[in-house]
Amino acid sequence: MGEPTEVLPTAVGQTSNEFTIDSSHSYYLHPSDAPGMTLVNSPFDGKGFGGWKRGMFVALSANNKTGFIDGSLSKPATTDPSLKSWTRCNDISAQLLWKDLESIFGQTNGTKLFQLQKELSTLVQGNLSVTGYFTKLKCIWDELDAMNIISFCSCECVCGGKDKSKKAQDDERLLQFLMGLNSS
Repeated sequence: MGEPTEVLPTAVGQTSNEFTIDSSHSYYLHPSDAPGMTLVNSPFDGKGFGGWKRGMFVALSANNKTGFIDGSLSKPATTDPSLKSWTRCNDISAQLLWKDLESIFGQTNGTKLFQLQKELSTLVQGNLSVTGYFTKLKCIWDELDAMNIISFCSCECVCGGKDKSKKAQDDERLLQFLMGLNSS
């Protein structure tokens, strides 16, 4: 396969097939990184894939391992001395497993989406405090974000499209909040 898209840092103590990798590099495994380690509070139970996926993505990002699941860190050639490091890290991240989970559970649940959109469209402040009203809105928005696969895009955007889309979403949410406030 191709060369890694990320340049390895200077290998300290390099021998013929061994590297000492800087702790900021994606190939670095902390002593606590191991198969079966808990990355998120709740194991995936077949429900709420969007929220679980978001939690996993954040955990993998914190460990600098998202390149293994999004494919940006491709497998090095068999002659590349970094292959062993890549393989160990990929075994922890498991890109193929991630893609399988995405294809099985990543489908948008139309019923849930309908329920959330309906709840959002009818939500008003009423007897709630402004804080309570905002908290209810925020919970619905978070659930919608968890269901929205686009919000997890990790590509590098040079055209500014992601920023414009995020700004439009933020503006829409501000208007939803303001329209639901009591007139007083």
